[in-house]
Amino acid sequence: MSKIPASPSRYDAPGHPPATTTEFEGVRSLHLGTSWVQGAMRLSKPDNIELEYVQMMMMWLLFNDQPRHIVQLGLGSAALTKFCYRRLPNARVTAVELNPNVIAICNALFGLPSNDERLKVLEMNAMDFVLDPANHGSVDILQVDLYDEEARGPVLDTPEFYQACFDCLRDGGMMTTNVFGDFANYDKNLHAMEQVFDAVVWLPEVHDANIVVIAFKQSPVLDFSVLYERAGAIKKSLNLPAKSWVNGLKGWMLDQQ
Repeated sequence: MSKIPASPSRYDAPGHPPATTTEFEGVRSLHLGTSWVQGAMRLSKPDNIELEYVQMMMMWLLFNDQPRHIVQLGLGSAALTKFCYRRLPNARVTAVELNPNVIAICNALFGLPSNDERLKVLEMNAMDFVLDPANHGSVDILQVDLYDEEARGPVLDTPEFYQACFDCLRDGGMMTTNVFGDFANYDKNLHAMEQVFDAVVWLPEVHDANIVVIAFKQSPVLDFSVLYERAGAIKKSLNLPAKSWVNGLKGWMLDQQ
């Protein structure tokens, strides 16, 4: 998230913050009626992931390149949803978004595909989704980026929420989440995740203090020679800067020693 001037174009069904856009140097940004950037898309490459921290939300690819079911909590500008749907054709993709204005603007201005047998965009509360027993044990990858128009910290950040996220994951499942906002939010969220998940790792902050965390249902074996090899394959096939993710994981491990 970052700040640039807000735009007059709005999707503003009542009861939810309006969804607005700005455009600058070929990049369209999404806002929730404020200057905070909630997502972005390069108009010349609409299916790519523009923002670095959002690219980092894909770092689970280092550990699983064949997920069956990927879920995004928070649609944003649909960057993750589109990328996973287009570039991982064997995966089902579900996006959960409470604000109908965000869904409408993503359909109209951010190239969000229509629902089909592989893609499902649900207008609902993320907490309701993760608490639903029907969703437990059904998700390989959970990508969590939940912010309101004030962007002070994640909207859902309790141990109860993270326990429900854990419950949704299959064995070997992973959650990536963006932690942004007031400094106290970092420790609060990391502590809540560490109460629940077997291993919790975070990468150095990028893009105006966004920190991306990867949480593992079962602790992985970190063989960095293997991870760098996988990073090269990810760069070649998906054009994502995966080597920097491995560098970040390595740096995190050194900091813990």
